[in-house]
Amino acid sequence: VTGPSVLVNGAVRVETPVILVVNKTDAAPPDEILGHLAGAAGTLGDFAAYVPLSARTGDGADALLGEIPSRLPEGPLYYPDGVVTDQPDTFLAAELLREKLLAVAREELPHSLAVTVEEVEERPDLLVLRAVVRVERDSQKGIVIGKGGVVIKEAGTAARLEMEALLGMKVHLETHVKVDKDWQRRPEALDRLGL
Repeated sequence: VTGPSVLVNGAVRVETPVILVVNKTDAAPPDEILGHLAGAAGTLGDFAAYVPLSARTGDGADALLGEIPSRLPEGPLYYPDGVVTDQPDTFLAAELLREKLLAVAREELPHSLAVTVEEVEERPDLLVLRAVVRVERDSQKGIVIGKGGVVIKEAGTAARLEMEALLGMKVHLETHVKVDKDWQRRPEALDRLGL
């Protein structure tokens, strides 16, 4: 929040544009919604915009998303056009694979797993990534691999497809699961993994 602020009828008044959003429009008739908007304006004062919205159905979400950017000041360009992150592709690949493994295995898989991309091979039409998934116990290795390799395969496929969309090229992802006993408790292991 920029500029001075003043408390008026329980609401903070600021120089920054404020948008009033009335939710649950799916549960009220239009005249009642207008009454709520008018009542809020009468009690709280003027707003930069008034947006009726239903979070349940999504009605009004586009209007709200249209109101927000028009009121934001343009900031400096920190990255060149087309750049979406300052992290290297290997970091993104490792994080995507870790995210997908946690999503596929759900509650079975502990968060004590680390993924690193150990090797990258760039070919004219293909990026080959060799990733290692580290767990702390043998039992966790079985969970990560899954029966018949189903967990690692499903997570790897999902991660590969997202990488291809982000990088704009074909990706071949090789994954290996390795037990690295108590890696989270060893500072040298954390340093080696970049954590």
